[in-house]
Amino acid sequence: MPHEEKAIEVEVVEIDGLAPATPREKEHPGDAPPPQWQDWRQWQGRARRLDLRWWPLWLLLGIIALFLLLTVGLFVAVLLLILRLLRGLWTALTR
Repeated sequence: MPHEEKAIEVEVVEIDGLAPATPREKEHPGDAPPPQWQDWRQWQGRARRLDLRWWPLWLLLGIIALFLLLTVGLFVAVLLLILRLLRGLWTALTR
């Protein structure tokens, strides 16, 4: 015979000597003003300055960008050096 679980309905009257907070009635979404983060009019000043809490991320991204720029610059310099050597070798052989 399978064991059936029974649902028990209880009401909390007191927790550690205090009555629990009564649940608030849910507000209708149209009644409340939009949350502050959704108000895009306040973002104008924030877009012009960086938040100081994010400086580790900006530092890491800056280091990565610097590394990529140095890598590309080194690649271009080596490529130009090889082309100059080949051009010099070609002019030396054809004269």
